Amino acid sequence: MPSPKILTSGIIDVACGSNVRLVEPCNVYGCELGDEVFVGPFVEIQKGVKIGARTRIQSHSFICELVTIGSDSVIAHGVMFINDPYRSGGPARGDQSLWATTIIGNHVSIGSNATILPVRICDHVVIGAGSVVTKDITEPGIYAGNPARKLREIENEDK
Repeated sequence: MPSPKILTSGIIDVACGSNVRLVEPCNVYGCELGDEVFVGPFVEIQKGVKIGARTRIQSHSFICELVTIGSDSVIAHGVMFINDPYRSGGPARGDQSLWATTIIGNHVSIGSNATILPVRICDHVVIGAGSVVTKDITEPGIYAGNPARKLREIENEDK
């Protein structure tokens, strides 16, 4: 019986600002983390990802290639980012030309177990737990549901 090929996870080739904290185990490679970024355990952040200063990534979240997250944001537990929108009717199977980008603004909070498809989310947005963001969000506010829809404005918004 053949033996499996064992691959290891780790923290490899990460460009960090000052006072970055990573809780192991995590798989973080080829990305950029701004000043005072926090990454919880069981997180994967793939190559090319950029995360702005003072952003927190909580445990069990997955941030795939082609994602940029602004400053002062919170990615709660179990948030999943998707870069393959299944343009060909199925998975891209490694054809990165079929992938798409996701841009998250500053002061964005994404609740636990949300799924973020390739979209743009403007500054000052809250995404409710369990929501699925399928379209760009261009106005500040609170969004929730599947697909995520604007519920209301953010009160006392500090812009």
